[in-house]
Amino acid sequence: MASRDYMHRLPDAGSSLRRPASLSRRLHIDVPLLLLLMILAGAGLVILYSAAGEEIHYVKRQSVFLCLAFVGMFIAAQIPLEFYRRWSPWFYIAGCCLLVAVLFVGVGAKGAQRWLQIGGFRFQPSEALKLAVPIAVAAYLHKRTLPPSFLSVLGALAIVGVPAALIVRQPDLGTSILIAASGLFALYLSGLSWKMIGSAALAALVAAWPMWHWGLRDYQRQRILTLFNPDADRLGAGWNIFQSKAAIGSGGWYGKGYMEGTQSQLDFLPESHTDFIIAVLAEEWGMRGALLLLTLYLLIIARGIYISFMAQSVFGRLLAGSITLTFFVYVFVNIGMVSGLLPVVGVPLPLVSHGGTSVITLMAGFGILMAISTEKRRVLF
Repeated sequence: MASRDYMHRLPDAGSSLRRPASLSRRLHIDVPLLLLLMILAGAGLVILYSAAGEEIHYVKRQSVFLCLAFVGMFIAAQIPLEFYRRWSPWFYIAGCCLLVAVLFVGVGAKGAQRWLQIGGFRFQPSEALKLAVPIAVAAYLHKRTLPPSFLSVLGALAIVGVPAALIVRQPDLGTSILIAASGLFALYLSGLSWKMIGSAALAALVAAWPMWHWGLRDYQRQRILTLFNPDADRLGAGWNIFQSKAAIGSGGWYGKGYMEGTQSQLDFLPESHTDFIIAVLAEEWGMRGALLLLTLYLLIIARGIYISFMAQSVFGRLLAGSITLTFFVYVFVNIGMVSGLLPVVGVPLPLVSHGGTSVITLMAGFGILMAISTEKRRVLF
């Protein structure tokens, strides 16, 4: 019998190890993350209806924003990560140019100049930087040896600092904090040494005094002073925090009932459908309702961290971690602000507060997170 009759060929390694991709992977959708976001968005509409004084047009408008946001998320998920990495410098430069344009030809409202208007369309360029900055920092660090050298750290800080400074000039301290955090998280996740972190903390302390006197406006300083002594002016600067605490405390464990809150329904609580919406939830649904919402946020953050750990590239890991931790800052700052632990800086509660461009930008970020989650796995031999 010929020797070849006894020869056995191994099956093709690629075909044996490659399983048919599921529908969700072919569509670049992370199912657990999508379900959590849909539940959060649905709960947000229910809360918004009461917080807006049962005015249905707010709910309808928010529903349109959410539909556009989910479509944007799906589109962002289809774009390969390599596209984001290669085009990151151009996204960043275009965003900074728009921020400069805001300073000269921007549209003002409520004492701030934050928008550009083209025809009948008005948009806030700073929202785009919430994605452009972490993408740019992650792409910048992706090309360098990690942990980053001192010069690499300075380059990353420059990428973060330019748009943050431009946004502070508008002025928009809340958005500036979020954008700076998104870039700094990517830098932190790249493996910064504790020596560099300690040096940065010391530099921040040294800069605090000149920032207080020359970097902040009068109303921003007043907000910080109100944080430490809200009872000094209950009918003025301390009104928002006083009413917010009253709403949260009066809800107890069980709450007063849906649409039965006195602080929000009688218009004692300002901005109840935007920045202070969680106070409405705590008053009407009690502590148990607030804890359920926080649990939902924690599950989304946990899923984002898992995606970051499973990412297939340095760029993907840094970007996924930055997007997830920035989402955490959204939640932390809003809740801290409403409960009187942080100064009022105008940061909305994600997917619950009424808003347009911020919701779309946030969901586009989750789309990028899904693109990272469904990135093609590498097989190592």
